[in-house]
Amino acid sequence: MLTVSREIVDQIVAHARADHPDEACGVVAGPIGSDRPARFVAMENAERSPTFYRFDSIEQLKVWREMDDRDEEPVVIYHSHTATEAYPSRTDISYASEPNAHYVLVSTREEDDTEFRSYRIVDGVVTEEEVRIVDVYEAG
Repeated sequence: MLTVSREIVDQIVAHARADHPDEACGVVAGPIGSDRPARFVAMENAERSPTFYRFDSIEQLKVWREMDDRDEEPVVIYHSHTATEAYPSRTDISYASEPNAHYVLVSTREEDDTEFRSYRIVDGVVTEEEVRIVDVYEAG
């Protein structure tokens, strides 16, 4: 299950809506081992495409080094689908390389309805998981 704050959900959705009709992408970093998404990092879709996303390699290296320096890891890796449901494509599955990450997909195909779903993708196997949105994280 992905437990995520309302603030971070709102930031992800706002990024997806702002970049529409192109796919948006980014990460939410959190303390290593915590499984707690804490720091929202919007990234640029190097493809600038409505059907595909790719992190810019220089930006990705910078963000991953920053996470290392802060003892963080990518808890959530997110991107949007602009014309289809929020389900990983074959390409999304083939590029999923962080087995501990929650892969969040946001569909912006409907102007008034945003689909927000989360998956675990390990060795090409996609498992949808429940998303629990909280106002504040519980202590611990």
